[in-house]
Formats: sequence, C-alpha cells, structure tokens
Amino acid sequence: MLDVLIVGGGPAGLSAALILGRSRRNVLLCDDRTPRNEASRELHGYLTRDGVSPAEFLQRGREELRRYGVEQRQVRVVDVRRHVEGFDVGLADGERVLARLLLLATGVRDRLPDVPGLKECYGRSAHHCPYCDGWEVLDKRIVVLGDERSPAGLALSLKTWTQTVVACRTGRTKISSAHRKLLAAKQIALHDSPIAVAHHTNGQVRAVGLTSGEQVECDAIFFAAPQEQQCDLPRQLGCEFTRKGTVKTDHLGSTCVPGVYVVGDASRDVQFVIVAAAEGAKAGVAINGILQERAGLTIERRPEPAEIPANL
Repeated sequence: MLDVLIVGGGPAGLSAALILGRSRRNVLLCDDRTPRNEASRELHGYLTRDGVSPAEFLQRGREELRRYGVEQRQVRVVDVRRHVEGFDVGLADGERVLARLLLLATGVRDRLPDVPGLKECYGRSAHHCPYCDGWEVLDKRIVVLGDERSPAGLALSLKTWTQTVVACRTGRTKISSAHRKLLAAKQIALHDSPIAVAHHTNGQVRAVGLTSGEQVECDAIFFAAPQEQQCDLPRQLGCEFTRKGTVKTDHLGSTCVPGVYVVGDASRDVQFVIVAAAEGAKAGVAINGILQERAGLTIERRPEPAEIPANL
C-alpha cells in the first residue's frame, strides 16, 4: 500500500512529493500533463525562477523527484473510494491502487469568454492575472474584458501598470451603476457594445472589434471570468467548497474529509506558482507528521505551523 497518492503534477503536487520523497515515504504522483498555464510562455513572481517557461519549470521538478524514489505516472485518476485503510483509487488505464492518504493538487481551469480570436491570444497577449503578466505590458494599451463578472475591479487594478485602460464586456456582463462611476472617476472608458472578435497576428492582439462596428486598438487583453475545478475528485469525496468554488481547507491543506488534503489553485485565492509550491510543502510536512503519529514516532502532536522547520 502507498503511503500517499498525489493527484496533480503542478507546482503544488511536485512540491509535496519532494518533501514526502525526502521523508522516505512511498509516494505515487499521477498527472495527466494538462497544466493550467500550458499556453503561457513564462511564469513570473517565483524568486530565482522568474521568467522560466512553465514547461521547463515542471520538467525540472519531475527530474528532482527521481533521486528520492517518487514514482510518477502520466495517467488520469478517474475515481476514488474510501477503503478500510485509506483510499482505493482508480486510474484511467484500469489499474487500482491503495493509499493511506490522498493529496489533490488538481488546480482549476479558466473559462475563457466566448470571443472569437481570444483563445489564440491566451497566454501570449490575453491574460487573467496582472501580477503574473502586468509588468510585460507596462504603459501599453490594455482592454479589460468582463464576461459573467464586471471588468471594473480588474480594470482599476491595472491602472498600476498603465494609464491606458479600456473596459469592455460580452453580452453576459452586468455592470452596476456604482462600478460605472468608479471607472469614470479613474478615466477608464467603458464600451457598452459587446466585444465581437479579437483581432490578432499569431496570437498578438491588435484590436478588439465591437458589435457596434467600432474597433478598439490594444496591445493586450486581461479578462475577468469564472473558473472551475480541473477535476471532480474533491466533490466525489465530499469535500466542502467556498462560495468562490474553491475547496475549503485549513492552513495545512486538510479538508473536512479525513485523510484528504487539497493544495494549490484548487483551494486558495492567491493563485501564484510560488504560493502553490509553498502550500504543497506545508501539506507534505503535515502528511508526514500524520504517518509518524500512526507509527508511534511522535511524543505528543504533529507540529503546528509555527513549529514547521524554517529551512523548508
């Protein structure tokens, strides 16, 4: 039986696997290799790794795990059942494995607004996070697109990076009078005619076309749109969710389901690679502590967050 099965091989899953591998745990990491930031050319905000491509970052992580004996499989987990000793997990290739504890690092999926041309720009000149991509468009012309959500909050935030911000909408966007006043107060133009198309050259946006026939020239698009869980395993297991659709966890990633941890974008609001990696490391320490307790290798209780070694 496995000590831990990790579902998801992004920053959170790889980081947890690294801690657990170094703790001599029997770990299997399953990942179907469909990362959320697959379309991005660079990741940012990660100290010592700023500007690295997401593919290179993940490949480095996989290579680091090999020296610690962590088994890695490119396979999708299709179902999970409770087992007397933990969890009975079904893989897409038909195999079933048993694990004492389960860590889900499956992330979320962005729901892009249904605008022709936007998908081709995603990851190149269309983004959702100003902290990840705002620096790359300093002082350029930005269109902020709201889908089901109002573009106001994101448009106001982007004034930190440039003064040329225009707010647009799709046919589903609702913008309150209060939001309209905020935009007007900060000289952010709002176009009420919905976006019909994003004009681009090889993924580099040049302008957005509105249903009114008007063209709004721009160098980048940022969009405010809903997200959804990348997989249904947390719901299958009976995890609780927040109003924002993320899984409810404590500060170490533990859920309301005993033995189940959820870390990374699926569980938190601050969706940075460096934060996901940190959450994975914390959960790895907590999981190892539980396994130590079960083996009678602790005097009292597992460490509280303040007691987790500072050099991790």
